[in-house]
Amino acid sequence: MPAADSSALDDEALITRVASRDSSALEQLYDRYARIVYATALRMLGNAELAEDIVQETFWRVWRRSASFAIGRGQVAGWIFGIAHNLCIDELRRQRSRPMIVQGEQEEQAMIDQPDAQSDVVSAAIERERRRIILQALAQIPPEQREVLELAYFRGLSQSEIAQRLNSPIGTVKTRTRLALQKMRDLLHNQKIGADDLHD
Repeated sequence: MPAADSSALDDEALITRVASRDSSALEQLYDRYARIVYATALRMLGNAELAEDIVQETFWRVWRRSASFAIGRGQVAGWIFGIAHNLCIDELRRQRSRPMIVQGEQEEQAMIDQPDAQSDVVSAAIERERRRIILQALAQIPPEQREVLELAYFRGLSQSEIAQRLNSPIGTVKTRTRLALQKMRDLLHNQKIGADDLHD
């Protein structure tokens, strides 16, 4: 019991640091919970690529929404898993309304162009603009860091698969991924893409 309490307190300390824009604290939460989030998403969606996307989007939202977490009113882990669960439910709904999935080289452009007929027009426009800005930011990060993100987001590879494909140690891939995500956050913050601008 004392160990569990200590872990909970540590999570609260980390989320407080994340709210202060400490990216190393986010990395510690990622290391602690990413595998469980992935396993949960994989079980719900039955698709490894989508599960990887859920992991990345979950921790992107943790970064954006960390200031809204109320210390003492719930566990950080439960909050993170709740975000992941809701993202999975949203994905299942999208699959029912839009069964066709674009894969391969066309996916990047499809992220910008593909409308969702079931979505509110304004929300769809905001989402397309957000994706356009994300892709622009992606083009501005160093090539070796951009490569690992593209392999993860647009090819659906896990970090171990990326390491094998690039013939690089898994630690190198993880480091490049974290650095790339941090640079993306900085670029997107400069573009004013944040919790106050986009409410998903």
